[in-house]
Amino acid sequence: MMRAHRSAIALGAAALAALVAGCHHAPAAGVSPPPSAARGGPVRLPAGFDRIEHVVVIYMENHGFDNLYGEFPGADGLANSAGTATQVDSSGARYATLPAPPEGRFPDTLANAPFDIERFVPPDERTPDLTHRFYQEQIQIDGGRMDRYAVLSSAKGLVMGHYRTADLPLAREARQYVLCDRFFHAAFGGSFLNHQWLAAARSPVFPDAPSAMVARLDSAGRLVQDGSVTPDGYAVNTVFTVHAPHPAGTKPEQLIPPQTHATIGDRLSDAGVSWAWYSGGWSDAIAGHPGPDFQYHHQPFAYFERYGDGTQARAEHLRDEAEFFALAKSGQLPAVSFVKPAGPVNEHPDYSTVLAGERHAVELIDVVRNGPAWGTTAIILTYDENGGFWDHVAPPVIDRWGPGTRVPAIVISPFAKHGVVDHGRYDTTSILAFIERRWGLAPLTSRDSAAADLRTAFALGQ
Repeated sequence: MMRAHRSAIALGAAALAALVAGCHHAPAAGVSPPPSAARGGPVRLPAGFDRIEHVVVIYMENHGFDNLYGEFPGADGLANSAGTATQVDSSGARYATLPAPPEGRFPDTLANAPFDIERFVPPDERTPDLTHRFYQEQIQIDGGRMDRYAVLSSAKGLVMGHYRTADLPLAREARQYVLCDRFFHAAFGGSFLNHQWLAAARSPVFPDAPSAMVARLDSAGRLVQDGSVTPDGYAVNTVFTVHAPHPAGTKPEQLIPPQTHATIGDRLSDAGVSWAWYSGGWSDAIAGHPGPDFQYHHQPFAYFERYGDGTQARAEHLRDEAEFFALAKSGQLPAVSFVKPAGPVNEHPDYSTVLAGERHAVELIDVVRNGPAWGTTAIILTYDENGGFWDHVAPPVIDRWGPGTRVPAIVISPFAKHGVVDHGRYDTTSILAFIERRWGLAPLTSRDSAAADLRTAFALGQ
């Protein structure tokens, strides 16, 4: 199994069941149907939005807001964290000291509080992966108390670590443009599910999944046995598509069938708006020789029937990141670009580093900023999910899916406000709302229909 999933399965089923049974405040998993597709026509274009001719979404990996921007001036950061900065054990008692992170580079005397990771591991070195899964994150949030991240993580006390914000390459962009400090990842759990929500604002379905893949809940909705699929047939933890590419050796019955619900790509294509998903390592992967850290579950459109093997839509819209660089230099980017960096440069703990990922992100920003289309472009950079890191701000309660923990989001554009912290409440589906309202598209579900669309980050008159 790939390193990306090691920590996700680190807790044995029996140990997890015992822990959950003692977690009296864990929110029950919902059994209500998914949000219904929004009905009604396209929305009216907000004033000034027509000045934005290109949107570029850069989707990084696995860091919470406090983990990277807890020290950012003017943001709701670590200085405000006292109310939710203490972790508890499985019985609800406060730890005297944080449980020691693995690998021996961190001491076993860490105070039960946020701490500076760079005292022990510099940002150009890898740290262990952390548990980040659908049911576990709900328990970690603990009804808004934010106090069970350490007890339910394979990385233990590392969940409370943070980096020195001022030294981060992307912090320079945040200081110049707009940093959103109330941006939450759309769905509880990990990368697979949140990529699906970026593409479609809903969870994918896996009817008749093998029983070994299905989670079991008790009569109160508490987790008894973990799994990738909910009891009512939604895939919430990592599964792979029946289409290429997927890991060699995956049993056919464990591959999720093609999804048929609408995506943001469908909405754009049906309206005649150009778009593409640019992924690092994509060309090698579909040629049958993926890189060692190519992440199959980071390719959401590949899970859909419309973009299946051999389709014209796949050939047109699912592209390699190298093409993004070339098109940005020539000013020929499509109207909407989604950019997914390859594993070694996406910031994911375990197989990437903070500095490698952020330097690559700056390269992506610079190739657009130095290209001929910059004057009409808006870049939105955010993270797919928190990666299991603690954050002090409780997420809002919307539906059974989320949203999850707070993540950083930066808006970079000649139309963006300058040096502003935007305190508006957003989640991943706000990106979809922004695209939909710019091009007058009907929303995909009730979540993106109701989401704030980031317009307050812009001064479109400038």
